[in-house]
Amino acid sequence: MNEDLQQLLARLHLKGMGSSLDSELERAERDGTAHPELIRRLLLEEIRFRDERALEYRLQQAKIPWPWTLRTFPFERKPDLNRSQIQTLAGLSFVERAQNIVFIGEPGTGKTGLAIGLLREAILSGYRCRFFNAQDLMDQMYASLADRSTPRLMKTLYSYDVLQIDELGYLTLKSEQINAFFRLMEMRYQKKSTVITTNLDYPEWYGLFQRKSLVDAMIDRLKHHCITIRLSGPSLRSPEENTPKPLS
Repeated sequence: MNEDLQQLLARLHLKGMGSSLDSELERAERDGTAHPELIRRLLLEEIRFRDERALEYRLQQAKIPWPWTLRTFPFERKPDLNRSQIQTLAGLSFVERAQNIVFIGEPGTGKTGLAIGLLREAILSGYRCRFFNAQDLMDQMYASLADRSTPRLMKTLYSYDVLQIDELGYLTLKSEQINAFFRLMEMRYQKKSTVITTNLDYPEWYGLFQRKSLVDAMIDRLKHHCITIRLSGPSLRSPEENTPKPLS
């Protein structure tokens, strides 16, 4: 009978129930569990299995390059950082409100670590997220022009609940890349959350993007629904540390 049940569960792609069937049947026989309770337990196992698989998929698709979390962030080394503000952001109300976050600071002050920590919290809560190095994102948008896949790429980039753009700094950009980036920011404005880390304060963005009118429009929209966090102090990079630390 168990083998027949396993085959039926396999045909229905109920892997969670299938993996726990034998143990739950043994438990039910031992404890005299009523049939409705047995079914409930099996369904809960299926839900747990699917939730875990979905989480694994979201983490894989996010392309996060380092295993950092907010728990691993060395807050004790950043006494000027408003830790309660970061903890509030970890509640993800900024995602619900489609707010942006911009971390500004010198290299090594913890920008990327905090951003990745928030991105991971969003993934754990069921949101679709994606990490991009800024130069890689710009290059992908430029490459999409060659095969005319830009609309499809933009649709994909728009779809992420949280998009992290890391190291928006001293890049060499073509006009096509600048236009595509402005278009992406416009598409996501008031609809999706974007988290940017940069070593450039807002006035320095004019030198990066070169077109004052467009930069004015982008900064205006970005800051309209934006939380700006400036980080300072010594670098968190320490050669004597043996464990990975959030660096950027």
